[in-house]
Amino acid sequence: MGRVENKIALVTGAGSGLGRAISMMLAKEGARVTVTDINEESARETAELIGGQALALHQDVTDETRWQSVLAETTEHFGGLNILVNNAGIGDGSDVESTDFETWKRVHAIDLDSVFLGCKYAIRHMEETDGLGSIVNISSIAGIIAGHNMASYNSAKAGVRHLSKSVALHCARKKNGIRCNSVHPTFVKTPILERMFARHGAKDGEAKLARQVPIGHIGEPDDIAYGVLYLASDESRFMTGAELVLDGGISAM
Repeated sequence: MGRVENKIALVTGAGSGLGRAISMMLAKEGARVTVTDINEESARETAELIGGQALALHQDVTDETRWQSVLAETTEHFGGLNILVNNAGIGDGSDVESTDFETWKRVHAIDLDSVFLGCKYAIRHMEETDGLGSIVNISSIAGIIAGHNMASYNSAKAGVRHLSKSVALHCARKKNGIRCNSVHPTFVKTPILERMFARHGAKDGEAKLARQVPIGHIGEPDDIAYGVLYLASDESRFMTGAELVLDGGISAM
């Protein structure tokens, strides 16, 4: 039996990078998966890689009405919802003085507001589905350790960390069987690093990042997907309101 056999999952930002790896991992372990992305073509590519147990949908995660539609389409297509992975996000590398307000609002809308919307509207669908529910919110090590040039990203990802705890306590109080945890990766080989690699070259850029990681290398998407798999499965049924840190030792320094 797969570790999430017969469970139904929704993964945002699933057209590439972590979202694609997470979707494929959950499907490999037995889940049926709705993969969403603002780039509908890339979402379809992920679904094609998975096969018949995947549904691809277009989704702007900052759109409240679309969140309600995507959740309704998922439950109608698969018959319920057990797992939500709020993965969609963007980065920004500017300090508090050089960050313009529009960038600040955009980063928070995509990285934090979308997580709020997903949690808010997914809980009801999970409560109506047999089995335990799990919400996994992808934050970042930047939500725990700040950087001088990451004002909006630090703020949004720290918000995801604490929002996850609030959601966990809310669900525990309701005794609805839904858990909520956050995941905090460091540098991972995904498109979010492409801007840096464009400046330094992929090889030199990766080496530059690896020097900051005590374990000596940056992460692969599956390194994070395995962590999400654990949180999505019933193996983690006693874990809620916590953070899973996958940072190669950075936060231990």
